[in-house]
Formats: sequence, C-alpha cells, structure tokens
Amino acid sequence: MTLKHTLYLIVLLLTIPMVSQEKSPSETFWATLQSHCGNAYEGTLALPEEDEAFGGKRLVMHLRACSENEIKIPFYVGDDKSRTWILTMNEGILTLKHDHRHEDGTEDDITLYGGTASNVGKSDFQFFPADAYTQKMLPAAATNVWWITIDETTFTYNLKRLGTDRVFKVVMDLTKSIEAPEAPWGWKK
Repeated sequence: MTLKHTLYLIVLLLTIPMVSQEKSPSETFWATLQSHCGNAYEGTLALPEEDEAFGGKRLVMHLRACSENEIKIPFYVGDDKSRTWILTMNEGILTLKHDHRHEDGTEDDITLYGGTASNVGKSDFQFFPADAYTQKMLPAAATNVWWITIDETTFTYNLKRLGTDRVFKVVMDLTKSIEAPEAPWGWKK
C-alpha cells in the first residue's frame, strides 16, 4: 500500500461517525420492557402484606401502548381500571408518571405525579425520586421514591415514602402471559 493510499484510508476512517454498539443501562432496561409490549401479566402484592385497597384482589398489568419513547402500562386492581403507569425515555433518562382516571374517563384530581431518574440506572433497575410537580400536588409525597425492577421472570413496582413506614411492592410474573384485559378507564380502545 502506498503512502497516498494509507493517508486516504486514515482520513476516510476519521470521517466515518463512530456508532457505539453498546446500550446504556437505561436503554437495555427500555428494550427489555419493549420486548413485553402487548402482553398482560398477573401478579401479587408483596408489601404491605395486609392492604385494604390492594390485598386479596387480582392484580394485572398490561403493556398496552408502546412507542419509541413512551410505554403505557395500565395496572388493574380487581375491577378498578383507574391506574396507568407511563414511562417515557428522553435522552437516555427515564421518567415514571401515574395517570389516574375516574370510571367515566375523566382525570382524577391527583394524576400525573411521579419522577425522573437522576441517571441511567441499571439495566434491571430504575429509580424515580418524586419531582417538583409531585411535591406541589402532594406535599406528603415529596419524599416518595419509586423503583421498577425487571428480569427474565419478574417485574416489580415499588414505592417507599422516606421518613415514614409507607411502603408498597407489587411483583408481576413475566413467565406467563395472560389474556389482555379490557381497556382501562379513559382509553378509547
């Protein structure tokens, strides 16, 4: 190879944009969630063991609506179809919001609270401290932290209100997809 050809090759290589094949932990987490899109799963309440609102009721999540930057996961508690977890991806950082609806589809007064991850997290664990919107809407929730874990067999949704005994954990079984439930309240289809 001549010097001219070598220099040409070096210049060519330097002008080709380098694309990293490695995903960030949040992108891997997102891809794992996306792989379940369209599926519904049943789960159990792990904490608190005795809970009036959730205890003894059928718990189902449905990864119902997925796009490149948003995943909507209705969460059904018995016949209550008021809750949807909304995860969004923006520049590699995830946000979790809680959409609450009445049976007629109108927004609850307490809706769209949540938080944004402070970093890319881990590929199987994302952490969401309460944001300013949440703190303003629900001052008692200013110390809320939510986290979601996912692996080959389970998805967990967790809540801890720091400085209190408030804790909540639901464990969903990803090994068995179930029939998709009806649309949650406020959804057209």
